[in-house]
Amino acid sequence: MKAKEINPFAKRLKQARLMRGLSQKQLGIRAGLDQFVASARMNQYEKGVHIPNFATVYGIATVLSVPTAYLFCVEDELAEQILEWGRKR
Repeated sequence: MKAKEINPFAKRLKQARLMRGLSQKQLGIRAGLDQFVASARMNQYEKGVHIPNFATVYGIATVLSVPTAYLFCVEDELAEQILEWGRKR
C-alpha cells in the first residue's frame, strides 16, 4: 500500500467532524480559518489534497475535542483507544 493510499488524517478528520455534527465551514471557522475559505480548505483536508500545518491541526482537534494523535492514527482500533483516552482526560 502506498503512503498516499494511507491518509489517516483525511479519514479521521471527517469521522470526528461528523461525530460532532459540524459542517466543513463551521469546523473551519471555529478552528480559526477565514470564513471565506473555511469550507474549501476543510474539503481539501478531508479529501487528502492538503495537510494543514500543526497550528491548524491543533485548532481542529481542539474544536472536535479529540487528541491530535487521533487525527494521524492509521489503525482503527488504536484510534478508538486514543479517543477513549482523550475522553478520560
